[in-house]
Amino acid sequence: MAPMGIRLSPLGVVVFCLLGLGVIYHLYAGMISNRISAFKQGKTVDLRELLALSVEAAVQGGREVKRIREDNTLDEKSKGKTKEGASEKLTLGDLNSHKKMFHLIKNTFPYLQVNSEEHDSTGESETAVWNHVIPAEIAQKVDSREVPAESVTVWIDPLDATQEYTENLRQYVTTMVCVAVNGDPVIGVIHKPFTEYTAWAMVGAGANVRARETYSEKAPQVIVSRSHAGKVKGFIGAAFGNDTVIIPAGGAGYKVLALLDPPDDKYDKADVYIHITYIKKWDICAGNAILKALGGHMTTLKGEEIDYRGHEANNGGLLASINMDHKALVEKLPSLDKERG
Repeated sequence: MAPMGIRLSPLGVVVFCLLGLGVIYHLYAGMISNRISAFKQGKTVDLRELLALSVEAAVQGGREVKRIREDNTLDEKSKGKTKEGASEKLTLGDLNSHKKMFHLIKNTFPYLQVNSEEHDSTGESETAVWNHVIPAEIAQKVDSREVPAESVTVWIDPLDATQEYTENLRQYVTTMVCVAVNGDPVIGVIHKPFTEYTAWAMVGAGANVRARETYSEKAPQVIVSRSHAGKVKGFIGAAFGNDTVIIPAGGAGYKVLALLDPPDDKYDKADVYIHITYIKKWDICAGNAILKALGGHMTTLKGEEIDYRGHEANNGGLLASINMDHKALVEKLPSLDKERG
C-alpha cells in the first residue's frame, strides 16, 4: 500500500515493470540462449525410426499423387524453365504430396532440417504425427542407431518426374525421401504411387531391393534424362562408343531403379545412369543412399562424392553404377567442358 498522500501512476508502474524485464533479459538472455542451444545439440534421433518414418511419408505423399492424377485435377502450372530449356511443371499433386510428406516429418521431429523441392505458400499445415510403429520388415533387418539430430539433413521429392506425370506416363513417377548424416546419404526411400511399391535401404543395415545378377561393362546400356537425351549422346559416344544403347527415361528415382531388380513392374534394364547437367539433391539423394547400401556408387562425373548438406544444387553431373568398376567408368568419361565447347 502506497504511503498516505502518494499516488502511484499506472503508466509509471508499467514503465518500471518493462525496465525490470529488460534488465532481467539483458542479464539472463545469453545463459538461456546457451541452454537452448545445448538442449538442441544434445538431441539424438534413431535412424531406424527415421527410415520407417521416411517410408510412411513417401507412401502418404504417393497417395495424393495417385489420387490427383486419377481424378485428373492436376491444376498444371509452370515454375519456369529448366537449365535445359524445358518447362518446369508444378501440379496439385506436387503441392499436396509436399504437405503430407513435409509436415509428417516436421511434426514428428521438429528439430530436423527438412529440404523439399516444393514450398507451401497457403499457410495451411498438416497436423498428422507419425505413430512410431516400425514395420516388421524394417524391425527384422535394421537395428536401432542413434545419431546427433544436428548432423541430419532430410531431402524430400514430393513428386519426381512431374513432366511425365502431366503426360500420364505413370511408370516414371515416384515420391522420395533421403536422410543424410554429416552430408553422407544413409537412408533412401523410393516409392512408386501407381504400383504401391516402395524400395528402401539403409547403409550398413539392410534393404528390401537388390542388384541384378549381371551387368555389362564392355557395352553398357546407359539411361539418361528424356529432357536432354540428344545432348548427352555425343558425351556417351565418346566414352563407350557410338553404338552404345542410350535409354531416355523420366525421373531420377526411376533411373536408379532401372539399375536394380525391383519386383513390381517392367523397367528398362540399364547398366549405367549418367546426367551431364545441373541436378538438385532431392532428385538424387534417395537413389544415392540405396545404391551405396547395396555396394554401388553415385558420384559426380569426376568421381567425387556428393555432399548432401547446404544448398540443393549439384553442378558436377552424375554417374551411377552398381557391381561395376566405377573408377574405370569415370576414367572413360570425356571432359565435360570439352564436350560442351
